[in-house]
Amino acid sequence: MNAERPPPSWLFPEARTRAPRGMGTEPFPPSVDGARMSCECGFLRGIIEGTSAPVVILDRHLRYLYVNPAWSRVTGVPATAFLGRTLREVLPDVQTPDDVLIEVLADGQPREVTLTGTTRVPSPVGRRLWRAVFHRLEVQGQVLGVCGIAVEASNLRQYLDDLENAHQRLALLDAAATRVGTTLDVEATCAELADFLAPSLADIAAVGLVEQEFFGAPPPPAGMLRLRKMKLSAPPELLRHLNELGGTRPYVDLPRGSAPRRCMDSGRPWLGNLASDELFQKVVVDPERVRILRAAGVHSMLVVPLPTAGHSVGIVMLMRVGASPGFSSDDILTAQGVAARAAVSIDSAHRYSHEHAMTLELQRALLSEPDRPHPTVEVATRYLPSGRSALVGGDWYDSIALPDCRTLLVMGDVMGHGFQAAVAMSQYRSVLRTVAAAGLPVDAMLTEADRRAARIGLDRAATCLLVLLDTEAGTCTAATAGHLPPLVIRPGGSAGLMHLPAGPPIGTELGDYEMTTFAFEPGAVLLLYTDGLVEQRNVDIDDSVRALTTMGLSADDSLEHLLDTLLTQLTDGMCEDDIALLAARLRPSADSKEARSRTT
Repeated sequence: MNAERPPPSWLFPEARTRAPRGMGTEPFPPSVDGARMSCECGFLRGIIEGTSAPVVILDRHLRYLYVNPAWSRVTGVPATAFLGRTLREVLPDVQTPDDVLIEVLADGQPREVTLTGTTRVPSPVGRRLWRAVFHRLEVQGQVLGVCGIAVEASNLRQYLDDLENAHQRLALLDAAATRVGTTLDVEATCAELADFLAPSLADIAAVGLVEQEFFGAPPPPAGMLRLRKMKLSAPPELLRHLNELGGTRPYVDLPRGSAPRRCMDSGRPWLGNLASDELFQKVVVDPERVRILRAAGVHSMLVVPLPTAGHSVGIVMLMRVGASPGFSSDDILTAQGVAARAAVSIDSAHRYSHEHAMTLELQRALLSEPDRPHPTVEVATRYLPSGRSALVGGDWYDSIALPDCRTLLVMGDVMGHGFQAAVAMSQYRSVLRTVAAAGLPVDAMLTEADRRAARIGLDRAATCLLVLLDTEAGTCTAATAGHLPPLVIRPGGSAGLMHLPAGPPIGTELGDYEMTTFAFEPGAVLLLYTDGLVEQRNVDIDDSVRALTTMGLSADDSLEHLLDTLLTQLTDGMCEDDIALLAARLRPSADSKEARSRTT
């Protein structure tokens, strides 16, 4: 209790038998036993002053008449500093609903109120919160003021705030999982990451990746690490200031002592809230870049590594400008979570790009091996890798000149995708070339290729179509191992499919194939293709194949133009699966004689 000023007599009547001046002048009823009253009031005084719950008494003008020691302790203000003053005069940073207290004075109904703010006593939760109940005080029918009893709920509020922040962080991470890493393209993934982080977590976001190969540029100086600038995301008004950040080159070389280098080496983020120019220079190295950042209004910066197993593939640089607050600890955790998920996607995209490039180069090298058909046959080919699937496939084509003016056309498709499919494709191609040299009929060629593929242990089956063109006889003989039928485009403009007896894919050891012979006139075009040309979602493949006959393709066009027209109409430059095409046409008789003479 406050020793400098005793409590009001109406609270502890043993201290004074009458209320203070202005608070009622009538004595307490003489019938009350004085000794018992003194004992009861002393007991009440011990409870109020010994409780850890703040207790306050305010007069009708909401000025303090009494505070217990608990309120003095939590506020850091002596009791004497409260008396005769309002709460706002003593604690201006604590908000109280005075209008609710006036209602309690008016109708006598108790009410709960919330007090929030900061006091002179530091608190780990920052802004504190109390829940209080206020009652009206009356003595012999006269309203004297209100009494409030409070309980601090700051820890509960902090817990709820932390829980809400955790929910928001998880929601942001879930959103990042659906919006970042939607493709296996490195540049697209970096763009998704930067566009997601700005504005969800920062005003400006930049992504840079470590560059290991220096195509078209000299390597970095000794001790430098080169970061390629992948994506800068910011509002248009800020981009105008930031376009020159890092200079005109598409990369930045970082010395060992720079903040991004330390960030990647340690795996820990770097934070500069309301940072000085000297701190900014540790990040961007060049003083001119600091000037650009300041011109854009940047005041805080957060650098987060993109971690993978054993190393960082790059960094994410987040910046806040203008009235935006600095980065909080929750912001750092969220940024690290998003960066960690994005780094996995970027690393997967890197690996995919490397394997895709190797497979594509292998496939193109194999398909471009020098091999010419018989001079009496004109051939054109196309290979279009998939634009959306995870890896290239095992599609291949071939044309093999055989004795007696015969040419063998081959179209095949190894089941599956990726590097192993491309390797299997090369083995099937070699097998068929060897078998073709034996001079077997086309059905026997497929049977022998099926047997040899099983003998050498190829674990991937392949569909295959063989067409043997006989220039002298004007015929073509075909057999299929589960492949789509060829299309014949006649000089008059009609087109039709070559219907062939179905056979199992080669590599299955089922080996039961039949061949069919058709007339093939000079000037007609024979089109072989893989299923990537005609496969469409929600469309039966048989319907798609039949649609080839109604496309109005002309046998009078050059083969190159015909193939380009076909790809333009059916794919528009993009395809779900790899496409291999081969078009063949018998040369007119005069051209054939001239070609034979040149060969001789």
